[in-house]
Amino acid sequence: MAVALLLSEECGGRVGRVALDHDQAFVHYTTTLLGTDHPHTLTARNNLANSYRDAARTAEATALQERVLTDRERILGPNHPHTLTAHGNLAALYRDTGRTTEATALGEQTLTDTERILGPDHPDTLSARSNLASYYRDAGRIEEALELGERVLTDRERILGTDHPHTLTARNNLATSYWSAGRIEEATALLERVLTHREGILGPNHPHTLTTRGELARIQAEVSAAGSADEAE
Repeated sequence: MAVALLLSEECGGRVGRVALDHDQAFVHYTTTLLGTDHPHTLTARNNLANSYRDAARTAEATALQERVLTDRERILGPNHPHTLTAHGNLAALYRDTGRTTEATALGEQTLTDTERILGPDHPDTLSARSNLASYYRDAGRIEEALELGERVLTDRERILGTDHPHTLTARNNLATSYWSAGRIEEATALLERVLTHREGILGPNHPHTLTTRGELARIQAEVSAAGSADEAE
């Protein structure tokens, strides 16, 4: 009997009960039909872990993603692109659950491997570099976060163009690192630029536009509060 399986690697972004129910059923289907170690089953399990993460069921997501990574390393090998994806997904889950040291270590390994296997300019390498910059920022390693974030922005502008959504994300992330480093003027200027571009490209109500607007408002409120405190003194 011929069966067509439509599977894709997904790194997140799908929400809702329907997606979760679908992924749970599909894991059962592929496991029954193809076996636990078939690459399609591993992909189905990876997607279920992402749906758990979207549903804020992080403990289940982490346990499942750890299993996916172990199985992919054993079956596909440590250098397979799907294994690299599992590395990146697990690092993100460690970050979600406050396991910053583990997230950073895994993020460093993911970046090293993707640079070696896929090359320095591959989209997955750029994403790994961007993620590691965020992990460095979470760990208080601000100078390393800035250095990496600036490189990500430069690379994305060169490869994707100045107005690509991923470039805007890199610019937004760098502004956040500037803010963490106390470089408020640079953070504000960069966020204002991102907001203008996101409103024009994505629209005023897109989630990414709202995120930038909220971050800019928080910085402006912080600056205003600091100014009021100085005047009170």
